[in-house]
Amino acid sequence: MASPTQTSGAPFGRLLTAMVTPFDRDGAVDADGVQRLATYLVDEQKNDGLVVSGTTGESATTSDAEKDRILRAVVEAVGDRATVVAGVGTYDTGHSIELAQAAERAGAHGLLVVTPYYNKPPQEGLYRHFTAVADSTGLPVMLYDIPTRSGVEISGETLTRLAVHPRIQAVKDAKGDLFAGSQVMARTDLAFYCGDDTLNLPWLSVGAVGFVSVVSHVVGADLASMIQLYEAGDVKAAREVHQRLLPAVTGIMTRTQGAIMVKAALALVGRGVGPLRLPLVEATREQIALLRADLVASGLKLSD
Repeated sequence: MASPTQTSGAPFGRLLTAMVTPFDRDGAVDADGVQRLATYLVDEQKNDGLVVSGTTGESATTSDAEKDRILRAVVEAVGDRATVVAGVGTYDTGHSIELAQAAERAGAHGLLVVTPYYNKPPQEGLYRHFTAVADSTGLPVMLYDIPTRSGVEISGETLTRLAVHPRIQAVKDAKGDLFAGSQVMARTDLAFYCGDDTLNLPWLSVGAVGFVSVVSHVVGADLASMIQLYEAGDVKAAREVHQRLLPAVTGIMTRTQGAIMVKAALALVGRGVGPLRLPLVEATREQIALLRADLVASGLKLSD
């Protein structure tokens, strides 16, 4: 299925939220809640893409059947006006291929494939893993480079080799090495997306085409504006948005695990999506109090 928001140089859109997974009180996937959240993110928070079943979506604790159900719900809700990217990466190449093929059948527009985690493969193993997943479907692939979670980085040399593959089109970078990313962008056609909300504006300055964001659950419209301002050449105004959002980024991304805090943030703005699954736990009262102050400092209106 073709992406509805692909633009020149930005194969997955400009602003994509790494979407949380709504659960009901019993901890089951809330399919209606999934659709409500997806619609809110696209229509009100101005996302032109969504990443489903990434780390923030608690993919480690959802079954393959649940991942399929979540993806189909999102595609049904917003797939005609937003790029829907399915997180399919695991530390098992065969399992990743199965998830990729299932995502294609479910109507995904693209795939997010994280570096295999825990088993720490060498660069040749990474190259063969990503190539095998990309070969397994007709969907475009965004690689996800996050060595703090996976234990290994995707080297610049490996990214350059992978860029030759016609379906490997982008990188979600959470490595934070702007110089290394710049070198890859200079010698390949890979589109870079910032995958760390603390570095959104700096990544734009070296050539990133957009963001895969967590804080965009509650400040997506502001981030979309930042991208538009920067692309229009109004760097000063983009920097003002960046600075205004610093408290929200601090509150959601720096105090504990991101899914914990963004679910708390959604509750504070009246968009609660239910609990988390163990081993993740609810934000503490102290964390929520700090988060409330952070969101207000960034100009958000909280629910009563």
